[in-house]
Amino acid sequence: MDVSFTVWALTIVGLCVLIGADFLIGRKPHDVSLKEAGTWTVVWIVLAALFGLGLLFFGNGQAAQEFFAGFITEKSLSVDNLFVFVLIMAKFSVPSHLQQRVLLVGVLIALVLRAIFIAAGAAIISSFSWVFYLFGAFLIYTAWKLIQEARAEEEDEAYEENRLLKSVEKRFGVADRYHGTKLFIQANGKRVLTPLMVVMLAIGTTDILFALDSIPAIFGLTQDPYIVFTANAFALMGLRQLYFLLGGLLKKLVHLSYGLSVILGFIGVKLVLHALHESGVHVPEISTPVSLGVICGVLVITTITSLVASKKQEAAQAAQESVDA
Repeated sequence: MDVSFTVWALTIVGLCVLIGADFLIGRKPHDVSLKEAGTWTVVWIVLAALFGLGLLFFGNGQAAQEFFAGFITEKSLSVDNLFVFVLIMAKFSVPSHLQQRVLLVGVLIALVLRAIFIAAGAAIISSFSWVFYLFGAFLIYTAWKLIQEARAEEEDEAYEENRLLKSVEKRFGVADRYHGTKLFIQANGKRVLTPLMVVMLAIGTTDILFALDSIPAIFGLTQDPYIVFTANAFALMGLRQLYFLLGGLLKKLVHLSYGLSVILGFIGVKLVLHALHESGVHVPEISTPVSLGVICGVLVITTITSLVASKKQEAAQAAQESVDA
């Protein structure tokens, strides 16, 4: 889809306005209720749907299909990322009224990082078509890795600080408690980080790893930088509210990693087939409608089987507790 500089500029300005409005609404630290989280989650999904319909009317059906496929994929990957956010919040004992500030900053960092990754990815793809082989192989490897992680014991799941974060903490020092929304304080004549700043850095650096999975995945669905960027933006901007809405439900989505591994593996195969086709090899390519159907189908099946498995597990635990009593 041929997008002019004016459309790009208006889109970025529009997204900045939405982000600014979201920041102003949630600027005061407070505990987010289910009603508030649910309302804003619906608002962001509706805005994404309206944008997709706008592509359909002002662009073409192919662009709209690619946007919705990309948006759903990025949204599902974002839900999986929430598991890591939960671990980070627990690791640093973030007060509930400060969690939305941490998530908002984390989303802003993610948007900037993904914009950089998208620009780099688009430039590489336009110059080297063989990069699709690398993207496809990486996604297939990531899919296998997700399955391995999903099979790991739950008690082994824990967030470990990366080397960059540890070096920053060692260099600047960290306060022993939270100081509201302050990121730095003076302690013993030295400027040190607050735990809130450390948490924001943790989520920001973790976003880099998330982008390594999501950007190749969406480039497997569309090579249009405009659609890649907007799909990522709309998927991320509702992430903060989704975190509070899902809450304990995240623990019940026990099969989500398996579903995502199937989706990433599927897109990886799609990328390899596309690379072979670009190389002149006569192989069938997977269309966008088929991709959209597979992605939605896998997510629906995964959600249903997760809830059924969680219900059986809760029933078994209840029965065991009654026997022990």
